[in-house]
Amino acid sequence: MPAKVVVIGSLNMDLVTRASRLPRAGETLIGQTFSTVPGGKGANQAVASARLGASVAMVGCIGTDAYGSQLRDALLVEGIDCQAVSTVGGSSGVALIVVDDSSQNAIVIVAGSNGELTPASLRTCDAVLQAADVIICQLEVPMETVGYALKRGRELGKTVILNPAPASGPLPADWYASIDYLIPNESEASALSGVAVDSLDSAKVAATALIQAGAGKVIITLGAQGALFADGKSFEHLVAPKVKAVDTTAAGDTFVGGFAAALAAGQSEAEAIRFGQVAAALSVTRAGAQPSIPTLHDVQGFVPA
Repeated sequence: MPAKVVVIGSLNMDLVTRASRLPRAGETLIGQTFSTVPGGKGANQAVASARLGASVAMVGCIGTDAYGSQLRDALLVEGIDCQAVSTVGGSSGVALIVVDDSSQNAIVIVAGSNGELTPASLRTCDAVLQAADVIICQLEVPMETVGYALKRGRELGKTVILNPAPASGPLPADWYASIDYLIPNESEASALSGVAVDSLDSAKVAATALIQAGAGKVIITLGAQGALFADGKSFEHLVAPKVKAVDTTAAGDTFVGGFAAALAAGQSEAEAIRFGQVAAALSVTRAGAQPSIPTLHDVQGFVPA
């Protein structure tokens, strides 16, 4: 059986519009297209891990609205175990996304039912966590829930990954000791470390600060510039595959899910990072969040430009 990846996090319906550029403050733009697409960082990472070879279980909350059933169905189609996806009152989480002609995006998230995922919720599905090989968390559910999940993962001896997104400041100091792999992007690494990450050298400074804070290992994703891996002893810069980007939505989630799937399958850290990079590169050549995430067959068939 494939290794088990458990994702604890958000499920959102993405409301996506494309426009020639992102609007300025107070400005109204005419959009080009509109679509509703299942998303949420947690669900995206679960789908990525599943499509890329792992056996996956999702832990999260959905609302009683139409979006809730659609979000659950989107996971079930991927073969993801949804026994720990609870239906709570009110609306499901949504993300309002604008994508411009250069494939950059701006996103506003409304937590909705994601805010109802509590430590008590996790205690009721502890058997799911116990069955995991790798546990992935993000920051689109309540902070106390993330903190509980990280510490419970450490108690159970699981490999614990935190994708600190979205991050607006430092993490609680007592979290770091529970994190095996901390995977921020440039802006998140800046928020966590207080170091302005705008180059490979500054990324090394930020990664060092995060390891000194207690994180086991750090991977800072640098977009088209690749990724920096730091383990407290050395650094490795892994160059990203070159592709023509269409939409960067869910690229980071695809990387995290791909990295986790490869790591759980026994690949080395460098191999798992490269695998995640190829998956993320393929995802930006397609529009949407979950629709853009490639399969294992896609990654195995990738030919660099």
